[in-house]
Amino acid sequence: MEFQKITEKDSIYDNIEKKSIYQIINEIHNEDFNALKAIKETLPVIEKVIEKIIFKLKKGGRLFYIGAGTSGRLGVLDASECPPTFGTDPDKVLGIIAGGDKALRNSIEDAEDNFEKGWDELIKYNVNSKDFVIGIAASGSTPFVVGALKECKNKKIQTACICSNPNSPVTKFSDYSIEVVVGPEYITGSSRMKAGTAQKLVLNMISTTTMIKLGHVKDNKMIDIQITNQKLVDRARRIISKNLNIDYSKAKSLLNKYKSVRNAINSFNDE
Repeated sequence: MEFQKITEKDSIYDNIEKKSIYQIINEIHNEDFNALKAIKETLPVIEKVIEKIIFKLKKGGRLFYIGAGTSGRLGVLDASECPPTFGTDPDKVLGIIAGGDKALRNSIEDAEDNFEKGWDELIKYNVNSKDFVIGIAASGSTPFVVGALKECKNKKIQTACICSNPNSPVTKFSDYSIEVVVGPEYITGSSRMKAGTAQKLVLNMISTTTMIKLGHVKDNKMIDIQITNQKLVDRARRIISKNLNIDYSKAKSLLNKYKSVRNAINSFNDE
C-alpha cells in the first residue's frame, strides 16, 4: 500500500458552521470513538514496544519521545508526568519538541521542517544504543521526526513511531510502527483532534504499563509518588493506610518518619 495522507483528507462533515452546538459536539464525540477503535488494532504492536522499553530501562537506558507541534507537546507532557507520578529520575523519560521549550506555549510550526535538527537535539543527550526512541507524528512525514529516526537507525538505536497515516516515511526508519489510522479529522487537517487524542492514549499505555512492570505500582497504587503538595501527601497517607490495613493517623506517622510511601510500607513489613 502506498503512503496516503488520510489525516489531510476532507472531513466527512460539511457546513459545520451552520450546525447547532449540540450537533457539533455530538459529531466530534462520535468521531472520537474512531480513535479508540483504531488503537485497538495496534495493541499487539504497542505490547512489543513496551516489552523493548522495559528491557532497555532495566539495563539503564532511557526512553525518548520526539515530535513537533501537538505531537511534540504530548510527548513532553507524558515524559514530564513520570517523575511526580512514578518517582522516576527526570532523565529516565525525556520529551523533545521541535522549537524547544518555547514551542510548548507558542506555535513554531516551521521548526518541524528541519530534517537534521531532530537528531541534533537527541545527541545533546548523548543518545545511544542503550536507549529507545519513539517518534510521534500524526502525518508520519514530519522532517524533524523522520530525520531523527533515520539517524537512530543508522546508529543502531531501537525506535518506534506513532502516526495516523499508513506506510508513512517515518515507518521506514522505525523498528515498530504504531499506525493509529483514525480517518479524516472533523475539521479537515486538524490532527490535534482525533490523531492527537489517539497519541495521548497510546502514550498513556506505554508509560503507565512500563512503570507498572518496573515496580513503581503496587496493587493499583503509586508507591513512588512524589509528595510535593497537600493533595499528594493525603493520597500517600491513604495508600499506606490501605496497603497496610492501618488507620489514617498511623499512616500519617509512618509517612512523616520515612518520607515516602515505598519506605513506609517496606519498613512496616520488616518490623
